[in-house]
Amino acid sequence: MFGKRRKRGRHSANRGTAQPEVEFDGVESAEDGPFDESQAPNDGLNRLDLGSIRLPVPEGAQLQVEMDPAGSVRAVHLLTTVGQLTVSAFAAPKSDRLWPEVSGEMIAQFKSDGFRIIRENGDWGEEILARNNEVHLRVVGVDGPRWMLRGIAAAPTEEQSVRATDALYALMRDTIVVRGEQAMPVRTPLPIELPEAIARHIQAQQES
Repeated sequence: MFGKRRKRGRHSANRGTAQPEVEFDGVESAEDGPFDESQAPNDGLNRLDLGSIRLPVPEGAQLQVEMDPAGSVRAVHLLTTVGQLTVSAFAAPKSDRLWPEVSGEMIAQFKSDGFRIIRENGDWGEEILARNNEVHLRVVGVDGPRWMLRGIAAAPTEEQSVRATDALYALMRDTIVVRGEQAMPVRTPLPIELPEAIARHIQAQQES
């Protein structure tokens, strides 16, 4: 299943143990997200609709849009007082977990870039802490039905990293993933669609 949080790893005696097998054939009700669109709660929470994901933007956060050379949206970052938060969704297998494979590759890349790595059992399973002299990163992955949600919190100091992690957890806990029915290769980023007002603002900036 997905949705309900697993035991909090930072307070669990089972830190470092393997997570149970997860099957995504069915959809069960969930108290906490991230939610599949089919489970989207009617909670009245104001979320930013980005097509494939709906994000509850923290109060005071600034939106930063990253574009690729072709002009498509590559990522949307939320700049907060405690750090930068980035949540992205990817196509995943129907009945298998993608995050363990992706996290292993990310760890290898971080190490090659000179980061110090810590693996920690967190709210949804194993998380990655990557640190160097300039930035503290926490990477969280959640496997859902035919999607994987990845969250990254980036902060300049360890103290701010703790607060950024809490902000990332809160953000992901209320995020809704809209996978759609279209077939996609595994790992394909789910397309991000900007609201019209934001898209017009970005276009005006590019033309000025």
